[in-house]
Amino acid sequence: MKKSFGGLLYLMVFCIASVLASTPAFATNGMNLEGYGPIATGMGGASMAYDNGAAALMNNPATLALMPQGNRLDVALGYLGPHVTAKKDGESAGSSGREYYMPAFGWIQKSGQMSYGLGMFAQGGMGTDYSKDSFLAYGSGEKVRAEVSVGRLLIPFAFEINKSFSVAATVDYVWAGMDLKMALTGGQFLDMAAGGSQTYGEVSGTMMTAFNNAVAGGFISNPMTPGNPMPVNWGRFDFSDDNDFTGSAKGAGFGGKIGGVYQVNGDFAIGVTYHSKTALSDLETDKAKVSFNANVDNNVLNGTWNGIPVGMPGNIGTPAGTYSAAPIPVSGTIEVKDFEWPQMAGIGMAYHATANLMIVADYKWINWEEVMKNFKMTFTADSSQSGLAQGFAGTVLDATMYQKWKDQHVIMIGAGYKVATDWTLRAGVNYANNPIPDTYLNALFPAIEKTHVTIGAGYMISKASSVDASFTYAPEVKQTSGANAPGGATVTHYQTNAQLMYSYRF
Repeated sequence: MKKSFGGLLYLMVFCIASVLASTPAFATNGMNLEGYGPIATGMGGASMAYDNGAAALMNNPATLALMPQGNRLDVALGYLGPHVTAKKDGESAGSSGREYYMPAFGWIQKSGQMSYGLGMFAQGGMGTDYSKDSFLAYGSGEKVRAEVSVGRLLIPFAFEINKSFSVAATVDYVWAGMDLKMALTGGQFLDMAAGGSQTYGEVSGTMMTAFNNAVAGGFISNPMTPGNPMPVNWGRFDFSDDNDFTGSAKGAGFGGKIGGVYQVNGDFAIGVTYHSKTALSDLETDKAKVSFNANVDNNVLNGTWNGIPVGMPGNIGTPAGTYSAAPIPVSGTIEVKDFEWPQMAGIGMAYHATANLMIVADYKWINWEEVMKNFKMTFTADSSQSGLAQGFAGTVLDATMYQKWKDQHVIMIGAGYKVATDWTLRAGVNYANNPIPDTYLNALFPAIEKTHVTIGAGYMISKASSVDASFTYAPEVKQTSGANAPGGATVTHYQTNAQLMYSYRF
């Protein structure tokens, strides 16, 4: 009883620490990590059919039934080092987001045929950070960045039906955070409006009605008039708390997993798992801004046209018919609609070729196609605006950016070899197809890695304590987006990732 109480006390401490220190994960199987836990990651991420500790909560929870009787506490720290560069028309922009750290923990107790516990892990995400002077800012004078992070608090239950077959399930509380500071050229923004080609997305709503009225009334340049400039030079969507630990737009919900492991004989096991699609609330923030840099009539700017509100019918005073660029920042609330983590299914095997050598292999299907068809946002302007933005008060802008991701198929192969009583060495490879079509690639979301080479090691400090570590290298990949896509560029991306875990058995 004292040991169990001590384990729960440790659990509470690390649970609080993980909540306070949870950071975005920038992943490499699409938005997933290439592996969960350094034992599995050291062997290419394969994890379906052998005991890999509390990371089973993220892999196949049925492998919890393979652990020895008693308690196990795993505390881990992950490091991800993405290196992303975007190039277009002779200009180059490098993302400054190159170091991200992720804590994780899990406590599991096996008692008789039952295993249960609690854990918290980073699921994955993606993101970049480019300077205000980069070509991706499109002259807006503000940096562009994106962060998507998803984490899980998991409650597992595994049951050993007999010595050969075990089943398990988890209930997952899932939370998500997102920051976005994205610029578009005036042409890209107008192309998304009605009448444009809408190749990459679409915008609509009462804010567009107000904008069109402003153009028709001469408040903003009407391009149908010969000699007039385009109405918009650039546009921006901004919601970001610029914090390494949170995202400005937040949502939460639930998901779950089921799994099974079948021990064919003493040397060979097969594991299967299914992870449900999440059920998240829309990600929402009331600290958002939509901005236009518009070509505004000069008499509006100098006050001699009586400041006609945008969207009001008729003219007050006389427009000059000449135009100057002016920012129109509109404050409000943004909801990111229908953001979900996909369903996944996997199957794998573990084979003890000798007393010291274990060979593992997994296949995983990730259903990105269902959840990453579109990126949808609804912006609702605050009821009170000032200056040139006053006519947009209370209006709504619906924006959809096409994604059209493909499903991903991941193959993981690895091996672990016990070189001494206390030491195990591991190596593996992880290969997946790139889910992002060329047409819709955005340099802010370059989740395009395919191959990962992994190594790892484990050391038994004592019968109660051990340390495991892994290192991953994802070679450089290159992809070019559609010529006029928002965030369009030729993107190169490589990563060096690492995980470290301490385990205590009691």
